[in-house]
Amino acid sequence: MLLVRIAAPPAEGAANAALIDLLAAALAVRKRDVAVQSGETARNKQVHVAGDARALGERLSALLTG
Repeated sequence: MLLVRIAAPPAEGAANAALIDLLAAALAVRKRDVAVQSGETARNKQVHVAGDARALGERLSALLTG
């Protein structure tokens, strides 16, 4: 599980869009490769990131270990 705090308001999808922007930039993928799979209107979300699983895992690991 990854905890992300978004400053955008949860109105009209602004928080979901901000989350997608953040994850796309952090993982070096296109925005269209990031999608909220479940929890679109909930506080907790499940997100799918399309791409090479190994490369994405390495990028995520690098982000988490600093």
